[in-house]
Amino acid sequence: MFNLSISELEKYIQDDLPYFDLTTSLQNCNNAKAQIEVFTREDIIVSCSEEAAKIAELLDCKVEFFIKSKNKVEKGNTILKFSGLYEDVHKAWRLTQVLLEYSCKISTYADQMKEKIEKINPSCELLTTRKTFPFSKRFCIKATICGGATIHRLNLSETILFFDGHRILYKNNEEFYEDLKRIKTKIPEKKLNVESYTFEDSKNLMKYAVDVIQLDKINLEELEKVVNYKNQNFPNIKITAAGGINLSNVEEYVKKGVDGIVTSSVYNCGMADISSKLKLI
Repeated sequence: MFNLSISELEKYIQDDLPYFDLTTSLQNCNNAKAQIEVFTREDIIVSCSEEAAKIAELLDCKVEFFIKSKNKVEKGNTILKFSGLYEDVHKAWRLTQVLLEYSCKISTYADQMKEKIEKINPSCELLTTRKTFPFSKRFCIKATICGGATIHRLNLSETILFFDGHRILYKNNEEFYEDLKRIKTKIPEKKLNVESYTFEDSKNLMKYAVDVIQLDKINLEELEKVVNYKNQNFPNIKITAAGGINLSNVEEYVKKGVDGIVTSSVYNCGMADISSKLKLI
């Protein structure tokens, strides 16, 4: 687990609070003090609560309580409580709540997918892609990890994955298959991943000793054929399924015996139903 840095949080604060809170500056606050409780209206997996608490502290509030990331919280329970000057609490209010609304939804959605997968095949992994919100990768990654997912690809520098678009460099698939031998020798410490769309292509890739075949948007019958052929002939090769897989259909793919489910759906699942109670103290 990791936490977002202070500089990242300060940038997030500055985007919403470049100078001061114009609204509260127009009130006669007279050093009034306030307290806020951020609570959930649904069962969630908490994530990025450490960051939410730190934001409150950076805005001169006192954090009285927060539930750590990765914990399950039932509807109605408080996630974060902090207090301070009325103006400071207002500055931190939406910054903390919105952060939790997005992050907790991602972690909860990931947890729900993971639960469905494990009921069918505990050995199948939920893998999240690098298609995070622009400018928010570390935030999205932490939230998915809190939900129990494993990271499929962090970036282009870290993993080898050949798509259809890489094959245009070759005259035909046979030339591509042959070059995989050379590529394989250059990466003794890394896995060779290749995306495929058909049973025939997958069979050929197995013969050339790829480590992982990622089947993208393949129909379930074809997927089952690939998995069965792999199990009978190349049991050490791993098969992952990708393309349009989400909470509503993940079970269909897991039942076919794949080793992993690759998904981006955790990043566009909406926001958790989280609210706040604000009072003067």
